[in-house]
Amino acid sequence: MKVSILLVITSAILFVSCEKNYRFKLETPKTVTNNGKFTAKLTEINNQPIDSVLYSLDGKPASKNNSFDLSNARLGQHTVTAIVFYAGNKNKSVLNTVMKLAEKAPKFYSYEIVNTYNHDKTAFTQGLEFHDGYLYESTGQKGESNIRKVELKTGNVLKSKKIDAAYFGEGSTIFNNKIHMLTWQSNLGFVFDLESFEKEGTFTYGKSVEGWGLTHDTKYLIKSDGSKRLWFLDPKTHKEIKFIEAYTNKISTSKGINKLNELEYVKGKVYANVWQKNFILIINPSDGTIEGVVDLKGLQQKAGQSGENNVLNGIAYDAENDKLFVTGKRWEKLFEIKLKEK
Repeated sequence: MKVSILLVITSAILFVSCEKNYRFKLETPKTVTNNGKFTAKLTEINNQPIDSVLYSLDGKPASKNNSFDLSNARLGQHTVTAIVFYAGNKNKSVLNTVMKLAEKAPKFYSYEIVNTYNHDKTAFTQGLEFHDGYLYESTGQKGESNIRKVELKTGNVLKSKKIDAAYFGEGSTIFNNKIHMLTWQSNLGFVFDLESFEKEGTFTYGKSVEGWGLTHDTKYLIKSDGSKRLWFLDPKTHKEIKFIEAYTNKISTSKGINKLNELEYVKGKVYANVWQKNFILIINPSDGTIEGVVDLKGLQQKAGQSGENNVLNGIAYDAENDKLFVTGKRWEKLFEIKLKEK
């Protein structure tokens, strides 16, 4: 009996020792760009035998053994998984991340003021849109939040509707004659009739959690949530279909990009305010490439404001006349500007 026990103990020690001898290493590139083809390689550091390896990228199997292609994927972090089978019936998952970055550095722009208009200096501007000759604006702060129709040349508020004081209003956009409006941390959005401002429905968020900015292309509502992500929503169901993340061509500069706020869709690109910063990012909505940075220093002071809260926040675009408008939180001015490449 003592011999049998000794054999069992010895076998267990040998098994544990054998298990510890297996050390796996998954090799992938740290970064890729638009030509995002690469291969992954898993090795056993101690030259122990491996039965087989199954590779996948973001949960999808490799197309050809251990080859991958991120050329049409969004920018940002992607996960390579290798499931290695060894020692007969053992298996283990080994993970690595690959960062896809923009191919080129962004262009930098300054601005020229074309026209200056009055703006309600009590408005904590969250969303701004130009539609059929008028500005439509949503404002924030609990007890102050509303949607409004504004005359461009005078800044006069022609129509407004208060939002329940329980909600902190955020970005808004007009799609199919409906005003879609976000609230900040209540996980709730509203839909209003464009003409009457009567509320027609509500919607909740998904993984995006918070509501910050809102715009749209021809197919989707595009939503920011205070991170570097832009979410694409079905305009009927408001379900999140996909997302992109904003990146430059360098990890060092991309890490600091977050707090994307008010949005506007301009000539196929998304213009995004960054909270507490007086600049705009120009983002390619197909993958998240930051193609431009617009430095709007000086406008805050010209609009009678200062500080880190009452900053630039409001972008509107008149597509028919190719005019770009910007304003900010509690600014007394709204500006039509033209961008000038530095």
